[in-house]
Amino acid sequence: MRKEKEEVLENYNNYVIGSYTRSGIVFVKGKGSYLWDIDGKKYLDFFPGWAVSGLGHCHPAIVEAIKKQADQLIHIANNHYHPWQGLLAKKLSEISFGGKVFFCNSGAEANEGAIKLTRLYGKKKGRYKIISMENSFHGRTLATVTMTGQAKYSKPFEPLPAGFSSVPFNNFEALKSAVDGETAGIIIEPVQGEGGINVAEKEYLKDVRDLCNEKDILLMFDEVQTGFGRTGKLFAYQNFDIVPDIMTLAKTLGGGFPIGAMIAKKEVADLMVPGTHASTFGGSPLACAASLAVIETIEKDNLLENVNVMGNYLYQKLLALKEKHPLVKKVKGLGLMLAMELDGEGNWLVNLCAEQGLLINCTQGNIIRIMPAITVNENEIDEGMEILDRCLGARK
Repeated sequence: MRKEKEEVLENYNNYVIGSYTRSGIVFVKGKGSYLWDIDGKKYLDFFPGWAVSGLGHCHPAIVEAIKKQADQLIHIANNHYHPWQGLLAKKLSEISFGGKVFFCNSGAEANEGAIKLTRLYGKKKGRYKIISMENSFHGRTLATVTMTGQAKYSKPFEPLPAGFSSVPFNNFEALKSAVDGETAGIIIEPVQGEGGINVAEKEYLKDVRDLCNEKDILLMFDEVQTGFGRTGKLFAYQNFDIVPDIMTLAKTLGGGFPIGAMIAKKEVADLMVPGTHASTFGGSPLACAASLAVIETIEKDNLLENVNVMGNYLYQKLLALKEKHPLVKKVKGLGLMLAMELDGEGNWLVNLCAEQGLLINCTQGNIIRIMPAITVNENEIDEGMEILDRCLGARK
């Protein structure tokens, strides 16, 4: 297959804009927690597309839903109706906090919608500013990269849109001090993903909710990565006994098919009237059918229970590796959104694990992210930890 692989790489090099750092692996097949490359090598995927393939690769229920829907209706313009968008919106409203839904194609687009809706809400009082957290990540569009609390992502695109600032995560006093008369919204990831698997403190989020209530500020939760079971609850906010005003979703929502969503409390959502926002492909019949299959599978197969049981099992396995390997300084996370903090740079470990057939991720230079599909089982975790143990042992 060497010739076929070389042709794939040549096509990318010659015709695809080089905005990604790629591994050099060419994948051609996926099933459950496993991927196969063009040479037939099998990999255990413990970081399936930044949680996009949250139910594993090519889950049969999602595949069947897409096949069936593609035979009926693939796309229809959003100035018409189709049954599946309304059904999905109703389902999302019922399983969250009873809001209304705007559909798009990605997490960044969902966060763009949240920015615009927040500004519409704040306009009545002359407010437009949004406060995010340091080390946050909210997308790659110009507004969302500005809202992201990591200057390395936004600096190349200066001058940036006005009205965005960031404060330290889990520091309520810093946040309170940053709020002024022009603050319209606060956006938080309950668990920061790209920032290093940093979990919000429960008391901190309660204080933020109280502050937003007091100042009439919208509280937005970016659950693009944490949504749909990743943290052991259907949505991460349910771990903290508070409810946001707006929540953004994507990744696992489509089970591999592109879809994003913004859910807002009804009194806020109704500010978005015809002409204020749109998405040509948002909420297509095909995307909605895939998403309905995802939610049905999570409920039918009791996958939240699996996340809690397997999350604890994986966490204990990682703690055991920490005790064995001094290079591992900390284990952290929630549910099946876990990480190891290394004493030093971690890309070598990602590369070595890939050579051994395990796919993981490194963020912030030294944080190894381990986020298997929420369908993962003990045997797969054991297999992954054996490879990780072996690779950690290679660095003395």
